[in-house]
Formats: sequence, structure tokens, C-alpha cells
Amino acid sequence: MNKKRKKPELGEMVVLKKLPPGFLDDLPKEDQIAISAVVGKAIVLKGYDKDGRAELEFTEKNGTIHLIYVSPEFVRRAE
Repeated sequence: MNKKRKKPELGEMVVLKKLPPGFLDDLPKEDQIAISAVVGKAIVLKGYDKDGRAELEFTEKNGTIHLIYVSPEFVRRAE
């Protein structure tokens, strides 16, 4: 029997299923665009913070690196 692990592990590729309500509200327009662009795409899970939020990292085409933190309910393993 193949049991799935409960949550993705450090270094795995995950998909940001959707953004939490209000997540982008106070961010600069450039960040809003960049973060919105990765919803539904595979990105790297860097780990979990002390509150259990998933730390996700992605790099824009221009080289800007973004780290975002979301509740694990907003991510799933990439296929």
C-alpha cells in the first residue's frame, strides 16, 4: 500500500493553488503581478516557518527572487 505523505517536504516542487484572501492587498504592484503569475505553476518549497506556513521561492525572469509564506492548505505537490 502506497501512503501519501501528509504535506510536501523541503525542496519539493509544489503548486500554489490560490492566494489567501487579501494576500496581495498591501504589496507593490510589481510584486502583485509576479506573485499572481505563479498561481497554478510549480515552484520550490523551501520549508516551513515556526508557525507552520509553507515558504515558497520563485525567481522572476528579471532575476528578482521572491519568498512568500502561505498556509499549507494553499499548496499541493506538483505532478
